[in-house]
Amino acid sequence: MSKKIHVRPGKTQSKAGFIVGIIFCLIGIVVVIPIFGPFGILWTAAAGWIAYSHYRNGFTDKPIATQVIEVEGDGEDITVTRHSGLGTHSYAAENVNSEYGASEREKVPQESVEERLRKLQSLYDQMLITREEYEAKKKDILEEL
Repeated sequence: MSKKIHVRPGKTQSKAGFIVGIIFCLIGIVVVIPIFGPFGILWTAAAGWIAYSHYRNGFTDKPIATQVIEVEGDGEDITVTRHSGLGTHSYAAENVNSEYGASEREKVPQESVEERLRKLQSLYDQMLITREEYEAKKKDILEEL
């Protein structure tokens, strides 16, 4: 099973990127092309693409994805691959429960209130937490009843 998620910057970020892209285009036209020639043309074209893509993401309903995240796997072994302008990176997602998408840590049964209170008391007795921390956490645990 494979799922692709297309990611684009937020509208506010894209609007700021559009303004910066326009500024770089103007710098390219006024300064970089006259001084550096072919490099200036490349500079201005890149700035134009940046301004255009940010314009589409910030001001239109037809955005351009800047990254694609691909999730592959059968529930036990999942690989997450991120494709962006900076390359492709893959990560292995370990211990994933396919039915709920929960990690193994989340599937472990919760400790009983009594066990949690004993551990809390032990931390306090060892002076690892203050009296205020002890009382606050004890109150949290007891509110779960």
